[in-house]
Amino acid sequence: MKILVVGAGAIGGYYGARLIQAGADVTFLVRAKRAAALAADGLQVRSELGDFHAPVNTVLREDLKPVYDLILLSCKTYDLHAAMDDIAPAVGPTTAILPFLNGLWVYEQLDARFGRARVLGGVSYIATMLDSAGVIQHFGPTDVVVVGDRSATPRQLAANFHALISQSAGARSLSTQVSHALWNKWVMLSTGAVMTCLMRGNVADILATQDGEALMRQALAESLAAAEAEGNALSPEEVKNIEARLLDAKSGWAASMMRDIAQQAPRLEADAIVGDMIVRAERHQLAVPMFRVAYCHLQVYARQQSTSA
Repeated sequence: MKILVVGAGAIGGYYGARLIQAGADVTFLVRAKRAAALAADGLQVRSELGDFHAPVNTVLREDLKPVYDLILLSCKTYDLHAAMDDIAPAVGPTTAILPFLNGLWVYEQLDARFGRARVLGGVSYIATMLDSAGVIQHFGPTDVVVVGDRSATPRQLAANFHALISQSAGARSLSTQVSHALWNKWVMLSTGAVMTCLMRGNVADILATQDGEALMRQALAESLAAAEAEGNALSPEEVKNIEARLLDAKSGWAASMMRDIAQQAPRLEADAIVGDMIVRAERHQLAVPMFRVAYCHLQVYARQQSTSA
């Protein structure tokens, strides 16, 4: 399988490395500066599941051709439209696109640009970071990938990708209900983002307070109600699994947006992760006060960043 990985950052670089180890023909679409760094030092991954350090193939946007079976997309949601422009020359007659992005808004944008039949569903649960030396750090042993088709056209390609990625360490699933899996992750992630960003602390910090558990449960109830109203009600077992993560008094987990705020990141994924959940709740006249307060908080942060730039 010939795969184009968009970027060689924390997610794209990590899974690109795993696909190379599995025998895929992988090329990374990168900017000139990253291409030079990769040419000099190779792609480096540090992980409990196995390190990777090797030269890799790269391509610049102006040199793209429509020769790929699959394009793996792992940019931040606020860079999606620029990324769609970048990959357009690489999309051939049978090319499929697999996004490892959060939320459902990204799928609406990709469907509108390239057609639903081209866009596979992908979910990844992993904690990675590209450090200042250009090395991808994988934190802990968790590496879960769920992939599936959202229409019949790319079904075999989804199966082929699953077969490849399954040759790497981690939990790999080929789902016949990948859209539901996307909702499952979004409910967990958006609830966690609302609380950890608003409270500026991890799950353990929040649950150690007088009202932390009650507020976490309220935020989760809001996202669950929106999911159900949109036709994607989570099962009791799925809710229990989310609660196990978000109501764990010993958990040091926090949403990546909270870490971005702590590092004074200039941009956040607030619109796609929190704001879009509010949009969907509004379609069904659902009250989501926790989400609204958190989204206001995130918008204030964004405004402060833009005015100080």
